[in-house]
Amino acid sequence: MKPRTRIQQEVARLSKRLPRLTEEQKAYAFRHCFKHYAVKRANGTNICIECGHSWKSDHDLADTVCGCTCPRCGMELEALRTRKSVFSDMEYFSIVTTCKQYQVIRFFSVKSRYKAGQPAGYSVLEVVQRWIAPNGRTTTVARLRSMSLFYYDLWNEYSDMEVRKKQETRAYDINPVCTYPRQRFIPEVKRNGFTDEYHNILPYDLFKGILSDSRAETLLKAGQYPMLRYYLHRSFNIGEYWASIKICIRNGYTISDGSMWRDTIDLLRHFGKDTNSPKYVCPQNLKAEHDRLVRKRNIQIEREKLEERIRKAKEHEEAYRKLKGVFFGIAFTDGTLQVRVLESVAEFAQEGTELHHCVFSNSYFLKENSLILSAAIDGKRIETVEVSLKTLQVVQSRGLHNSNTKYHDRIIDLVNKNANLIRERMKAA
Repeated sequence: MKPRTRIQQEVARLSKRLPRLTEEQKAYAFRHCFKHYAVKRANGTNICIECGHSWKSDHDLADTVCGCTCPRCGMELEALRTRKSVFSDMEYFSIVTTCKQYQVIRFFSVKSRYKAGQPAGYSVLEVVQRWIAPNGRTTTVARLRSMSLFYYDLWNEYSDMEVRKKQETRAYDINPVCTYPRQRFIPEVKRNGFTDEYHNILPYDLFKGILSDSRAETLLKAGQYPMLRYYLHRSFNIGEYWASIKICIRNGYTISDGSMWRDTIDLLRHFGKDTNSPKYVCPQNLKAEHDRLVRKRNIQIEREKLEERIRKAKEHEEAYRKLKGVFFGIAFTDGTLQVRVLESVAEFAQEGTELHHCVFSNSYFLKENSLILSAAIDGKRIETVEVSLKTLQVVQSRGLHNSNTKYHDRIIDLVNKNANLIRERMKAA
């Protein structure tokens, strides 16, 4: 893409002036981007995949916890028992630096190739640069990526490092395996609260956030790192929660989980609580308070569903009474279990809601050859029973979430023993 704005033109010019990687930087990338192994062969030989040196040890490397050190090159190695002879890998390495007034993050694709018995081969290629101005405006310089449906990290090595379109910049987000420890920062980053700690946030996201968004800067300076991390990752409208966040900051309360705290605030608003009160927005146990409100909301939702089902059920009450009214009043017990015929569509709605099965949603009350009974203990529903009016046998009996209770077989035996009550009603009809 041809640079169009003044900033893009300046970045394109400065990008060409960035220094090449030093040998020290390359060595750091090669050492820290990959795991280095001592390959253990069946004959007891150990092979360093870094320098190709082979030796035999008195103990089994595969059984050691810390691996070993190569006698020749001094590389710390992890034990690996395998028959493979060739290993290859690709990872990303980054450098955080500055150029003129810009904060710059450079990303390099690092490739390794190991062959048992030979020195390791490495290559490194710069693929992306993220330039951040003091006001938070960003420009991306990168190579072209191959348009593959299956491989994301295929770079066109022979393409130029050029300014890329703004809508494509998220495609160049990279989470490197390691970052060179010697880093440089523009004064504005330090001014806005950065103290050499990223708090599990990608440098690009953190720098852009605190330079362009005063609220992100405030969260960083106030030590609200989990909330800052959540805000930068999710990009929600933090203005809706800012008053409550300021209450937390003023009361020295650290939000331990941004997502959970935000859900809690939404639930508090739903229940009409004061989200400007420390009592509600600064819970001593955030998870316990969140879970309590979620349970309360779920109960409310279930109640609303039941009310809606009962409202719809009234449309079918007359039809159900005509179909099964002759069986109303049938009830029997064995002393512990109480079984009775459901006598209204509203009871079907309650049964289905309480036991979480489909006796209501699948309109069992309209099935001509089925009779539905409810089995309970001390008034608490435990299973719903379907009896065939053709055979007078139990077709099915379902408990909570369609599972069987420990009383399942006993319920079926009790219903079958009292099938004559159903037969007598059918004869009378």
